Amino acid sequence: MATVNTAWDQVSGNIFKTWLIMFLFSLFTVGVVYVLAAGFGYREAGSLSILGMALILAGIMNFASYFWSDKIVLGISGAKPIQKKDHADVYRLVENLCIAAGLPSPKIYMIEDTATNAFATGRDPKHAVICFTSGILNKLSKQELEGVTAHELSHIGNRDTLLMSVVSILVGTIALLSDWFMRMMWFGGRGGSDRDRGNAIFLVIAIIAAILAPIVATLIQLAVSRRRELLADASGVLLTRYPAGLINALLKISSDKEPLEAANRGTAHLYIINPLKGRDAAGWFAGLFNTHPSIDTRIKALREMEGIGV
Repeated sequence: MATVNTAWDQVSGNIFKTWLIMFLFSLFTVGVVYVLAAGFGYREAGSLSILGMALILAGIMNFASYFWSDKIVLGISGAKPIQKKDHADVYRLVENLCIAAGLPSPKIYMIEDTATNAFATGRDPKHAVICFTSGILNKLSKQELEGVTAHELSHIGNRDTLLMSVVSILVGTIALLSDWFMRMMWFGGRGGSDRDRGNAIFLVIAIIAAILAPIVATLIQLAVSRRRELLADASGVLLTRYPAGLINALLKISSDKEPLEAANRGTAHLYIINPLKGRDAAGWFAGLFNTHPSIDTRIKALREMEGIGV
């Protein structure tokens, strides 16, 4: 007898896979740091010290972006706050879903653009923002917009902004150390007094790691982003109890070929669907570089929930 997945199965499975990726990512980061340090002839204690310093430095670099990322993103996107008296239906929809989710109501912003899209940002539920384009408010039905809103509120409730900030710190740490290592190699710098006695094999491995590690780290970051989108889909369905609303919304948004002018590669991962239309690569390997799962993958998972109820 074939087994089927409920929305709860989807949620628990995606949470497990996300944290498994994060655990492996952490091990990967430690391994890269150790290899780079060993390539310079440092002993193990020195390698761990470098790891600590690198994490502190990367943390400082990301501190400002964590606390002010929402304002930066909203400013870049040209988003403006909307008033309840002018958009009572939108406010009512958001507030009702927040009550169901047990979340405080976020600030609501709008981007004046006929492209259909939406995103959520903010470091935690108390400082959250949900942003719609004017196009999505005008082109989607109430049930479709409810599905989109539930998806974005799920990002807030699942602390995706916090998670992606942690991922960014790890990616930044690897990129920083790799760049540092290659610069010292280029300028003939020494990582320590034991450099000349260091193992030549470790040095070769370290050079390869310095080249490949930032690429691998970015791929892991994108994998986490795609997994969180699937989790938000499933969590959103648990709020609305109506998978068809989100399914129809995703189909409408994906069929809209108009790119969102305010979006860029730095903010594309925030949106419910990649706003840079036509930029998602096809195929399994090329799909590793996408910020979002394919529409077919998301629709298939949602239809499984639709078929058995939630």
